Amino acid sequence: MLSHGERCVCELQAALGAAQSRLSFHLKALKDAGLVTDCREGRWVYYALNRALLDEIATFAHAVKPGKHAGSCARACCS
Repeated sequence: MLSHGERCVCELQAALGAAQSRLSFHLKALKDAGLVTDCREGRWVYYALNRALLDEIATFAHAVKPGKHAGSCARACCS
């Protein structure tokens, strides 16, 4: 749902059928990891994906090549 734009916990709760406390807990974990951002408007908090970080992760994952990694390469991938 966040891939389509900002959402408040109440919207996520209605769509997912999950308790507000559970969603807030998981959204905080995602925010702490930098995967989502939040924006407060009055008493409401809206969450959105951190697209820049997700793009960076996707670029890195795409660049990782299989091989015999011995822990010596800087990007954790083998050339």
